[in-house]
Amino acid sequence: MSWNDQNNNGSRDPWGNKNDAPDIDEAIKRFKAIFGPIFGGGSGGGGGKKMSSSKYISYFFIALIVLYGAAGIYTVDAQEEAVILRFGEYTTTKGPGIHWNPPLIDTRSIVNTEKLFTHTTNSSMLTKDENIVNVEVAVQYKRSNPVFFLLEASAPEDSLSQAAESALRHVVGSNSMDSVLTTGREQIAIDVRSRLQERLNTYLTGIEVVTVTIRESRPPEAVRAAFDDVVKAREDEVTLKNQAETYANEIVPIARGAAKRAIQDAEGYKAKVIAEASGEATRFDQLLAEYKKSPDVTRERLYLDAVQSVMSNSTKVMIDVKNGNNIMYLPLDQIAAASSLRPSEDQNNNSTTNGLNPNAIEDLTDAVIEEIRKRQGGR
Repeated sequence: MSWNDQNNNGSRDPWGNKNDAPDIDEAIKRFKAIFGPIFGGGSGGGGGKKMSSSKYISYFFIALIVLYGAAGIYTVDAQEEAVILRFGEYTTTKGPGIHWNPPLIDTRSIVNTEKLFTHTTNSSMLTKDENIVNVEVAVQYKRSNPVFFLLEASAPEDSLSQAAESALRHVVGSNSMDSVLTTGREQIAIDVRSRLQERLNTYLTGIEVVTVTIRESRPPEAVRAAFDDVVKAREDEVTLKNQAETYANEIVPIARGAAKRAIQDAEGYKAKVIAEASGEATRFDQLLAEYKKSPDVTRERLYLDAVQSVMSNSTKVMIDVKNGNNIMYLPLDQIAAASSLRPSEDQNNNSTTNGLNPNAIEDLTDAVIEEIRKRQGGR
């Protein structure tokens, strides 16, 4: 019996061992049946089957190419920038828009360069006058240089934290406690921002400090009450100063107006006195000229004018009676008052002289003459 007959009849090989190995021919047939249409294999096939397999392969590669190209498309927003690395080395930075880079070759990192981030530092610090204050500072920053932020500094935001505290301690240590707690807070914030930005630029962090704000500065709890009193006293000082300035703003214009009015009155009086003096001087010059022409007449006229001026302002008359030792006294005010009480026909007459009508003047004259006669007769 041949080996083939024995193999067909049993499961033993020519050496008598049991044959459990898989049939290789059968495995090859199954592989061709599954993958033959794809790779152009198969038995009994014609040219049509081979053409169909080539088409499937083309479609497969086209699909891979499309997927590869689509995987490299990305969008950068208006506030962002994309840093491109090719095989780990920096190549370029791309701005807003739609871009494409080959996948697996280029690596992109998108950074928002306009968004504001906030870092807060709160710690106790020593001032210039050896006092301790608690200061809380908020730092607002943005990642303005994405290349430095991603590639130059290993931990840029940790550098920001340490640099902020260092700058704050340096500035606070250069100022007194009173300045840190009250009037110098704005200047301290400006100085901290300047020093912090200088150090971040030295470290190449790519961070831009936008604002530094001192949220709170307070003394230790043990002396807080005393410092609250100091702050209140300063506020009272400002209030009183404002009130004084308000009062000054009200009083000063009034005083200036009164001073200006006094100056104007003085200038008016000055002009009046000068005008009167000039008039008197001119009148004297005219009288002098007339006096030189007729001295006696002018002298008599001046005397009468002087007497008239004096007597017109007096209500009492003293008369020196000739050939007598007594001086006659005429109370004209009482005589005028008594005469005004008498009825008169012309009481409603509108023409008056020194407050009396013509009839009253006549009666007054008669009364004076009668009084003079009585006193002369008595002597």
